[in-house]
Amino acid sequence: MEIRKLVTITEDIYIDGEKRTERPIRKVAAVAVIKNPFANRYEEKLDLLIDIGEELGKILGERAVEAMGKDRQVESYGKAAIVGEKGELEHAAAILHPKLGTPLRNIVGGGKAIIPSVKKIGRMGDELDIPLHYKDAAFVRSHFDAMTISVNDAPKADEILVAIAVTDGGRPHPRVGGLKKEEAKKEDGLR
Repeated sequence: MEIRKLVTITEDIYIDGEKRTERPIRKVAAVAVIKNPFANRYEEKLDLLIDIGEELGKILGERAVEAMGKDRQVESYGKAAIVGEKGELEHAAAILHPKLGTPLRNIVGGGKAIIPSVKKIGRMGDELDIPLHYKDAAFVRSHFDAMTISVNDAPKADEILVAIAVTDGGRPHPRVGGLKKEEAKKEDGLR
């Protein structure tokens, strides 16, 4: 794997909708910009990208948890990728789906719920909305959210931008009902 750059984006939310949060909510995105080994060519077997996904799950997970800080617990997570125009959408799928999740779950202290994801073909500076939800029960509605990121010079046409995002809370002022974090059984990853 050839990494061109690693980027960490941290945001702390203090006020939303003209109301102060009970505590600041931290969102962190850890991003890797890598060379796409299959740019400009079709490759039937994508094992190399699958293995890169596993390695990035560890690298990006560690960066995100470090940026979250020792006094904060990860509650939500998500993953995403933008493939430069000389690649294909399946390159993002190979990185994100088969193996990235296991090391990420190990680093964030569990996670029974599926890691929500998004992928697209894009250009340098394109925005990416990383979907988020509660890591132990996907139906905890207060944690349905996203983190928007952009890296001004990535991905180049022959690159892939891979990102994971974590938070230490849900939306600032959830009030649309649904399963609450405290009510989640955390048994099946759903409820």
